[in-house]
Amino acid sequence: MTGLVAVRLRPADLARVASVGLRTRRLRAALSALGIAIGVGAMVAVLGLSASNQAGLLAEIDRLGTNLLTVQNGQSLIGDKAELPVQAPAMIGRIASVTQVAATAGLSATVYRSPLIPSVQTSGLQVQAASVDLLPAVGTTVAQGRYLNAATEREPVVVLGAQAASRLGIDRVFPGERVWLGGQWFYLVGILRPAALAPEIDHSVLVGFDAAKRHLGFDGHPTEVYVRADTAAVAAVQSLLAGTADPEHPDQVDVSQPSAALEARAKAKGALTGLFLGLGAVALLVGGVGVANIMVISVLERRSEIGLRRALGARRSQIRAQFLSEALLLSLFGGAAGVLLGALATAIYASTQGWAIVIPALGWAGGLGAALGIGAIAGLLPAIRAARLSPTEALRTA
Repeated sequence: MTGLVAVRLRPADLARVASVGLRTRRLRAALSALGIAIGVGAMVAVLGLSASNQAGLLAEIDRLGTNLLTVQNGQSLIGDKAELPVQAPAMIGRIASVTQVAATAGLSATVYRSPLIPSVQTSGLQVQAASVDLLPAVGTTVAQGRYLNAATEREPVVVLGAQAASRLGIDRVFPGERVWLGGQWFYLVGILRPAALAPEIDHSVLVGFDAAKRHLGFDGHPTEVYVRADTAAVAAVQSLLAGTADPEHPDQVDVSQPSAALEARAKAKGALTGLFLGLGAVALLVGGVGVANIMVISVLERRSEIGLRRALGARRSQIRAQFLSEALLLSLFGGAAGVLLGALATAIYASTQGWAIVIPALGWAGGLGAALGIGAIAGLLPAIRAARLSPTEALRTA
């Protein structure tokens, strides 16, 4: 008499059997996979948007350069605002590795769209005297009209920073366009594009140094000097700036590197990524609980199927593998849908912001891996319970 040989469940057969529950209960499976998809999609989108944002920011830093340094008047020993010498820009320009020098000076004047606007409504704008070589130094250009030149810097004309123009309600330069500045009319000649390395310029109304002296009582002392240096010598130039700008009081001069602030902002965004990933992990965990709940209900509903298969010779390990594979398939479908949703959200938002679309491998691979891990954990206990059912007990309670 020939002995019976247990039939092994091939991977293809296992996949077909495991998908029975999903194919016969499609709505329930879809709703359960939705929780996994939301969690994975959130994780992929967070990582993708963070990587795209950082790539865009680093590209902007590369475009603007890391060789811009700023010199500002600091505080005196008694806490008062110090003054930079009038000759500070010229003295800084004598440093061998310095390639460009430009200066601005804060003025006490206020600016309005018209003299009829109440004096308290300043819109947070500042008026600054600016040198004619400011734009290449700070890395911006003119969006409308033109910038100050050797002729117009002596006249009552202004150039608006990007935010200043927006707050004044001016989006283009018309012939004869004027603003009310320091109790008199100044003609508008240009509007600037945003200056990423010098955001203070965006909120400023700029006039020429000579015009500020003639019409606004400017004393000639700059408050900020923008310095471009050879990239290889930035650190060396930075160490010389304070003593060169004010040899008598170098301790009253503040020197900074604007690109360092942009890099710090990129790092800060990276730190926030961890928080959002935690929120995505919570959503993924909730989806895993949903999968576990569905699998427990599935085992209870399919007792007759389990009993029949056991009576026909299916081993406990095969029953266990069937339900565990079903949980994994459910999580895999949810994870794949989440990766697609997260990638789509990243692509759409990054495109609107003008960033490069970057979806790191950690995002999609980690999302799928986390989904499968959650599915395995969620389906393990129901699979073990299903395998422990004896054929007689399963058929009796069906």
